[in-house]
Amino acid sequence: MFLAVRDLRFATGRFALTIAAGFLVSLMVVLLSGLTAGLGHESISAVQRMGADHYAFAEPGPDQPLSFSDSRVTEAQVGAMASQPGVEEATLVGVAPSRVGVNGTEVGISAFGVDGASFASPVPLDPGRIAMDRAFAEDHGWQVGEQVDVGGRAVTVTALVDNSSYSHQPVVWLDLADWRTLPTAAGSDGTTVALRTSAGFDATATGAATGTAITDESGAFGAIGGYSSERGSLLLMQGMLVVVGSLVVGTFFTVWTIQRGQDLAVLKAVGASTAYLVRDALGQAFAVLVLGTTLGTITAAGLGVLAAQAVPFTLTATGVALPFVALIALGMLGAAAALARIVAVDPLTALGAAR
Repeated sequence: MFLAVRDLRFATGRFALTIAAGFLVSLMVVLLSGLTAGLGHESISAVQRMGADHYAFAEPGPDQPLSFSDSRVTEAQVGAMASQPGVEEATLVGVAPSRVGVNGTEVGISAFGVDGASFASPVPLDPGRIAMDRAFAEDHGWQVGEQVDVGGRAVTVTALVDNSSYSHQPVVWLDLADWRTLPTAAGSDGTTVALRTSAGFDATATGAATGTAITDESGAFGAIGGYSSERGSLLLMQGMLVVVGSLVVGTFFTVWTIQRGQDLAVLKAVGASTAYLVRDALGQAFAVLVLGTTLGTITAAGLGVLAAQAVPFTLTATGVALPFVALIALGMLGAAAALARIVAVDPLTALGAAR
């Protein structure tokens, strides 16, 4: 990598610009990754903590997606489902918007009605007792033992639970009997059936036998209003940034290869092989990409710690590693596209053009 190292030493300004571009792109991609995960977590964390592997919804209309807001299931369907092969546990869950308040001050929440003795309940619950998202309760100064009003009914906070939100709203967990008294429950038995299943479970057959549409946990996430479109938009932005970053790198190395055509011609004239020149150029691109992307990723991780104090932000190992690898891989593809000139360069032609 003699030529590559020489270029890096004597053209630091040009390479610094490319490193800066890689830094900015990786910074934005990793920050967007953390924001995507954080916003997604605020939409699905309450569903996640129920611990079900499948969910049964009312059959949607033609060309209609599954939806928590539109689904209504009955106790009879739960009983029929519990007797199906492969179903280990089945419990009814109600989901509805509501309001919680103290002394006339009310805040919008999502009310989850569950059998307080079932696996879906975060803590054991009885009628008149609720569990509440911890961060939400602390923001309003509410503690265990607090008397609050949920949907016009006085209840007592008996537990605070972590990571309990649905569609960007804090969740209050009620006993299913209390949930059914909410005006927004519309007199239904429940919204969905949470299932724990074994290897012999057949979702299609069970759904047909009980008049429901059954999906796995990821499918249930898609039934949360706005979750799929929000996540899709943010992932599209990340993808576009990665593509733009690779184009910037590829353009830089294309121009740089053209500018150093005479150097390449001299090296070929004295016996340097095309493979040597390609390795030299790719090594240079790799060094630039790794440096810029590493700096951007480290900075994004540091900023993410601060951002998490103010906005939904969750940075995971996957959320850091995937953008890092993708930026370097696509950047190397962009740099490789610039190597056609190296492969095709003729020493005599290049030296003659430089006179």
